[in-house]
Amino acid sequence: QVQLDESGGGLAQAGGSLRLSCVLSGRPFRSYAMAWFRQAPGKEREFVASISWNGGNTDYADSVKGRFIISRDDAASTVYLQMNSLKPEDTAVYYCGADPVVRAMSLYRYDMAYWGKGTSVTVSS
Repeated sequence: QVQLDESGGGLAQAGGSLRLSCVLSGRPFRSYAMAWFRQAPGKEREFVASISWNGGNTDYADSVKGRFIISRDDAASTVYLQMNSLKPEDTAVYYCGADPVVRAMSLYRYDMAYWGKGTSVTVSS
């Protein structure tokens, strides 16, 4: 069974940086496309970034493009989200997702097969 464990959340000031990590266990990491979503208080979960199973393709929401970077380390079974130039509106619970199905990158914006429990990010102004 796939298990996803996020870490790295916390409190940051506007303009600062945080790096989130998500470790996949239970199945071969390289088989999965990975993504980050977030859910702010009172709002629906939204797509943030995704990376293909081989790392060759990435996709970003317009709201984070140029500020966030998604990457993966297959040896460590880990996907990262480097968050720079943080804004108060980035405050949310961030969820890691994994999907074993190879599909167009745009389709990972809507759902993933497996989810972690989330890590909270708070950005103060």
